[in-house]
Amino acid sequence: MPKSTTFANDLVALIFNATAIADLAENDTSAPLTSLYVALHATEPGIGGSQLTGETAYDNYLRVAVNRNSGGSGWSVSGGVAQNQAVIPFATCGAGGGTVAFVSIGTDVKPNAGKVLWKGAVSPSLSVTTGIQPQFAINALTCTET
Repeated sequence: MPKSTTFANDLVALIFNATAIADLAENDTSAPLTSLYVALHATEPGIGGSQLTGETAYDNYLRVAVNRNSGGSGWSVSGGVAQNQAVIPFATCGAGGGTVAFVSIGTDVKPNAGKVLWKGAVSPSLSVTTGIQPQFAINALTCTET
């Protein structure tokens, strides 16, 4: 049985904007996450994987923190859909490289495993080589709860 549109939006707002769901759920009050972390992957992290699963490994690569809010550096939420409100720039490849075919949004900085909350294919995939800086444009990451 599917969720209602209202609840799907509430759930996305809880995760991406730290907005409580009245009488049901609240953001952690003692040590809440203030950011979600976007990771790049060469291979699909799978349903049981972490943010380390198949994660890219070029020189200078780090996950990018995106604020859990609806401000200009966070996420817009509407109709059960969250989208990034600012460009998400990764570090420029210093050496090494490889193909980026998947992206995930999760809970921790590298080198920690981090729980994958949303994941998807990068289409078309991106060949990252020395001097290339991967990035996602505004609204390029769309996470949908149905």
